[in-house]
Amino acid sequence: MVVNRIIALFNQSGGVGKTTLTMNLGYHLAQHHPNRVLLIDMDPQASLTTFMGLEPENLTKTVYEAVVGEEPLPIHPESIHGLSLVPSNINLSAAELELVAALMREMRLKDALSPMLDKYDFILIDCPPSLGILSVLSLVAATHVLVPIQCQFKSFQGTDLLLNTVATLRKAANRTLGIAGFVPTLYDGRTAQESRTLKAISEQLSPLATVYEPIPRTIAFPDASEARLPLALSNRKHPAVAVLEKISLSLENLK
Repeated sequence: MVVNRIIALFNQSGGVGKTTLTMNLGYHLAQHHPNRVLLIDMDPQASLTTFMGLEPENLTKTVYEAVVGEEPLPIHPESIHGLSLVPSNINLSAAELELVAALMREMRLKDALSPMLDKYDFILIDCPPSLGILSVLSLVAATHVLVPIQCQFKSFQGTDLLLNTVATLRKAANRTLGIAGFVPTLYDGRTAQESRTLKAISEQLSPLATVYEPIPRTIAFPDASEARLPLALSNRKHPAVAVLEKISLSLENLK
């Protein structure tokens, strides 16, 4: 029996490294589960789709057709770096308005995923940087939420709003939603402010869930994204690769 882990990578703030983390953790998980990891791009900006080497504007079928048109989930026909992908494009931005009057709209992604559950061990959902319906769809479909937090004071301050959103969904639409952990991102240990923020993240959030080792700020990630590659394929000796592997191994143990 497949034990599915459906992990929504979510933070209502943009620029925290969420998409980069989704792609790279997916790649590391796929090394242990070949052809059993699915990535879903739920962001109309379609950065994950682009990072995976597709051209969003050229796609005729995306996650939009699944959540708005209730069509089967359009998984890209070819594996990319050992990963399956449900792509996105700007059409998804219309979903917010088109789903306003839809009955049980928050279940649309969960229902679309249902026929896929026996095919994948891990499904990672790249949520948009907002608290709108697309994030709600993702969190309702998920078994766990993984929270990237930039090591900046402002980003950390927004965590309360994020946790309140998760708590609200737990009371209503997804009572079993677990927190997979918090991933400090874009960390520069040379600055006193980021060191203080990392300490605060660890002290205040570790009682709720695992606070993982920080992902360092490095030009290697934008370079890898530009090359449409996970960091492990672009620069396999970079120290961040070992950090990503540790996080992926921890995700293996999620209940």
